[in-house]
Amino acid sequence: MAMPITLPTYSVDDLGHFPDDGNHYELLDGALLVSPGAELPHQVVTGRLFTVLSEFLRSWPELLIASPGAVVRHPKTRLEPDILVFRSPLVGAKWESVQEHLLAVETTSRSTVVHDRDFKRPAYLDLGAGEVWRVDLDQEAILVSRLGEPPDRAHRDRLLWAPRGLDRTLPIEIGPLFRGLA
Repeated sequence: MAMPITLPTYSVDDLGHFPDDGNHYELLDGALLVSPGAELPHQVVTGRLFTVLSEFLRSWPELLIASPGAVVRHPKTRLEPDILVFRSPLVGAKWESVQEHLLAVETTSRSTVVHDRDFKRPAYLDLGAGEVWRVDLDQEAILVSRLGEPPDRAHRDRLLWAPRGLDRTLPIEIGPLFRGLA
């Protein structure tokens, strides 16, 4: 007779008790997602994209950008996208009070692709993110997903970002994000 497998579940409060061992710990509906710390190419590409997005968002002080960010739904979900664009909550607020997430970005590597694609992407959309981008280091592309549309539309040359509620579009040249990393 086969014994059922039961996996432990955790809460957002439990994350504070995990070791500071260089791994990255997140929760999705109580399930623990563990990934290794980010490597150099990941950090460089994420930083370059953060700079491009920050410059564009400067005209809208009510929109904030963080790297990393956090999407929290108590008691059992805390995901940390590499970049998060969100509408500002009240001053002094915590991640839990952020209700409008315009963009969640994950820079994907071979060690994180399954978590990022199969679990985190649909979770961000279900939690209300307007868009999810997976920056694929191997393909040198940004894969865009929006609720109700086919997932992972690949952009390799240029991506036009028109965040909901804004009257401007940001053209992002994708090649320079990866320059010098091969």
